[in-house]
Amino acid sequence: MSEHEIKKYLALNELAESNGIIIIGGTEDKDIPLCELKQAFELNSNLYNRSITNLSINHAMEVYDSCVVSLKPDFVLLHLGAADLDFFQSNPSAFDQKYRELIRHIRSLNQKCSIAIISLRNPKQQNTISELNKHLSYIADSEHCEYEDITRRVWNPKETKDIVSFVYSTGFVRPLRSQRSIYDLVKILFCSTPLPA
Repeated sequence: MSEHEIKKYLALNELAESNGIIIIGGTEDKDIPLCELKQAFELNSNLYNRSITNLSINHAMEVYDSCVVSLKPDFVLLHLGAADLDFFQSNPSAFDQKYRELIRHIRSLNQKCSIAIISLRNPKQQNTISELNKHLSYIADSEHCEYEDITRRVWNPKETKDIVSFVYSTGFVRPLRSQRSIYDLVKILFCSTPLPA
């Protein structure tokens, strides 16, 4: 876990407003271009990325306590597991337990916080990732979290922008307090940026 990244987020937290939407993820998430996506998709929520290089579920609670709790988020998007494939393979029940502990910890500190669990992308159809995503879905169901499956979504920012814009402009979706639904937000954040090479 990078102390430099944590120090950077602590400094940014002094500028941030509370009650927003926070991404907690790993290496592929830390460079999500939030400013550009907010502009391109006209997002009006406070969005903050507190992802850490190679973040393991074993350290996620510590990152939450250091970098997120002071922001009192309305919604947390958990995109964890990419750094835990070996751990998951060797002990899936321990992985599940750690994930559940994180969710319960978040709720113990902020009862009003909603949580969404985001699946891992699986472009090469790896069995371990498919199995881990099944576990994430079960955890979301048992812990009453939203589950967003991004395994079949490909990077196509123009198509994503066109579809989301069309849906909203025709009035099919009326977002609560003019905010995007979490489903749309996850699609924008996690499917509008390419996978690392």
